[in-house]
Amino acid sequence: MPETQVLERIKDAEREAEEIVAEAEQEADERIQEARDEADRIREEAREEAEAAATERLDDANADIEEEREEILAEGRTERESLETAAEERVDDVTDYVIDLFEEAVHAQT
Repeated sequence: MPETQVLERIKDAEREAEEIVAEAEQEADERIQEARDEADRIREEAREEAEAAATERLDDANADIEEEREEILAEGRTERESLETAAEERVDDVTDYVIDLFEEAVHAQT
């Protein structure tokens, strides 16, 4: 094989190798970009899921708080009614007691 043919084949092989390397670099860049895009998508999906979970927990907590509030208010109303009933039942006794004290004070002055 003449020298020029050998040189020409070497040059062709070098060009082919350069093309292969360039294609491989381009493919690697594309894969890296695809991986970055996928990572961004996964991060965004995770953020949205976390936000939804946090909102759900907050809603649940608010519902629990409202339920507890209503229970406390109901207990307060019941206790108030009991106290009012007990106070009303004692009005006559207290009135009699105050009248007795007043009468004793009046008799003590005379």
